[in-house]
Amino acid sequence: MWPIHHTAMVISSASSAIILVALVFASLIYLRGWRRMLGVSASTIPAWRVASFLFGMFLVWGALSSPLVAYDHDLLTVHMIQHLLLMTFAPALILMGEPLLAFWHGLPRFGNVVLSALFRHRLVQWFAHTLTRPALCWSVAALTLIGWHVPALFTFGMHSQVWHAVEQASFLGAGFLFWWPVIQPWPNVSTWAKWSVLLYLFLATLPCDILSGFLVFSDRVAYPVYFSMPRHLGFSVLEDQQCAAALMWTCVTLVYLVSAAIISTRLLSPRSFDRGDLAQSATRREPQRMEAV
Repeated sequence: MWPIHHTAMVISSASSAIILVALVFASLIYLRGWRRMLGVSASTIPAWRVASFLFGMFLVWGALSSPLVAYDHDLLTVHMIQHLLLMTFAPALILMGEPLLAFWHGLPRFGNVVLSALFRHRLVQWFAHTLTRPALCWSVAALTLIGWHVPALFTFGMHSQVWHAVEQASFLGAGFLFWWPVIQPWPNVSTWAKWSVLLYLFLATLPCDILSGFLVFSDRVAYPVYFSMPRHLGFSVLEDQQCAAALMWTCVTLVYLVSAAIISTRLLSPRSFDRGDLAQSATRREPQRMEAV
């Protein structure tokens, strides 16, 4: 029988390969759709959005399959970097790339026919509309953030590869849900006041502030599991905890602040920063094939 750690390494290598193949395949479908759209000037995705999507996919790979993963179980700081990449940075960058619009054009005709019929179904439309409500998106993101940092659940995820994968998937999924009302990619149709997104972002800082403040200023180690892990960079377990929390606090606050500033500028100068030219023109071209969510 192989040693347990050797088996874990084999499983980890296999999962990393699968993740890489999936990310590359999705990126190729995206690029195929983007190239097909180049001849349709009314709905062409700008190059900066393509770069945003690809960089977001790269960050997903960085969080799940890069050499960074080797230190995930040793340092809380690295663990927190993974969470930031999966929930804060990668989903925002991917959604800014208008992925559904590019995928729609990148799929073969058979796929378009199947998806068109699926998205016209009333139940699917109701589910999509409900799932992307700001209150639900905010709640899912907040519960995911706080829940997985409860010491008992955190330790449980550290001791189980399956649940650790579930944890990472939930962070990525919650990230997409959180950023959907903010970025509002195609085929989203906003039914709420645009200024409310600023309130949405402000409220989103509160769970992060509470968690980060507790971990930064606590004089006790919240996750004793790290006492049994190798130490790196000269950090004690408590210093590692404080560094991880400070990193999350700073990054999340800055990202939300920059997002709020961009949205405020767009509200004040809608003609200068209007992203609607792309999404609205594309939506007008596609209603016969796909209902807007």
